[in-house]
Amino acid sequence: MTVVEQLRTDITAAMKAGERTRVGALRLVLSELQKAAKEGDADEQAVLRRERKRRLDAAQQFRDGGREELAEQESGEAELIAGYMPAELSDAEIDTAVSAAIEETGASSPRDMGSVMKATMARVGGRADGKRVSARVREALAS
Repeated sequence: MTVVEQLRTDITAAMKAGERTRVGALRLVLSELQKAAKEGDADEQAVLRRERKRRLDAAQQFRDGGREELAEQESGEAELIAGYMPAELSDAEIDTAVSAAIEETGASSPRDMGSVMKATMARVGGRADGKRVSARVREALAS
């Protein structure tokens, strides 16, 4: 079952259960996935990552502005979206990918971070946040 099919099923179930906020959030995600498919971007996981990141950024901005209730709503939507994404890699798995990328690229200093990041992100396949990977790469190249 694809993510779009799963979303449609979950929207129907949420409508029957009377969960209006959940229905609204799921419809927004479904709309973004359909728009991306129409534009020729068939990478559903990339769309989900982008939408989750948008929600997390919005939640942080609401917290900074003193609007905790809106921040909680955005955080809840981000968690909802995360449920449709593959599980995040552990730090040990990221370290393994970083080590392999360093060996593959022959990197030896922090100057080589760009090539190592490119190779590492290709290996993790979107199952880890870029900030986490960047910190691990920086740490590995510094030592």
